[in-house]
Amino acid sequence: MNDPLGPIDNLGGDFPEGQRLQKVLAAAGWGSRRVCEDLIAAGRVTVNDEIAVLGRRVDPGTDDVRVDGAPAGTQPDLVHYLVNKPTGVVTTVTDPQGRPTVMDLVPHSPRVFPVGRLDLMTEGLLLITNDGDLAHAVTHPSHGVDKEYLTTVRGGRVSPHAIRMLRTGVELDDGITHPARVSQPEPGLLRITIHEGRNRQVRRMCAAVGHPVERLIRVRIGPISDRKLQPGQWRHLTDDEAMALRTAVGHGADTMRRRV
Repeated sequence: MNDPLGPIDNLGGDFPEGQRLQKVLAAAGWGSRRVCEDLIAAGRVTVNDEIAVLGRRVDPGTDDVRVDGAPAGTQPDLVHYLVNKPTGVVTTVTDPQGRPTVMDLVPHSPRVFPVGRLDLMTEGLLLITNDGDLAHAVTHPSHGVDKEYLTTVRGGRVSPHAIRMLRTGVELDDGITHPARVSQPEPGLLRITIHEGRNRQVRRMCAAVGHPVERLIRVRIGPISDRKLQPGQWRHLTDDEAMALRTAVGHGADTMRRRV
């Protein structure tokens, strides 16, 4: 019986020198080589905006490899940190006022940057990485990546009318917000999920319905959450988490395209 991998390897000569695509995808955590071959055969993988075929060879350092439209994370030396940002820490690489930044919470090498921003007094989960493609996808509203917050607000129980306003859209000075998922687990405590990234958006939404924020914590970014990570602590994303995040980005983009 012929080796089923034989024809695949023989195709490699038709493409530039490099590593076989299924090997690169497997190393990036997308599954076994056989699973990655199935992804390629199904037309779900692109290289530099072209649908890949079995036998394609790539340079992980320069080629843009995507699965379902999401960055595949195949470039070498990518790191992805999950940080629980405490209050009083700014989400910038440097701060001219000399305040502590989120860069003080993670290793100094390799050079990384925060994905999006949490304001000075907002706590919770933040991604820090050197993966520019994934960072752009996570922060761009067209990809629909959810960010979930827990917030304690002033004024006690929030009325059904105010919650309905938060859910359907609140008029802010930069336009009406997109619909949010909102629940009230207990009086004065809201769980709010949005996918936009406007400046201080949750704080402004709550103030607009008459319930200014007293404490705000981001508890989830897409599929990523961690109740055990303490304020000021960080850890690497697992391979499964990184892949789940890329998958969420791709599926979010597909959903937005179908809506248009």
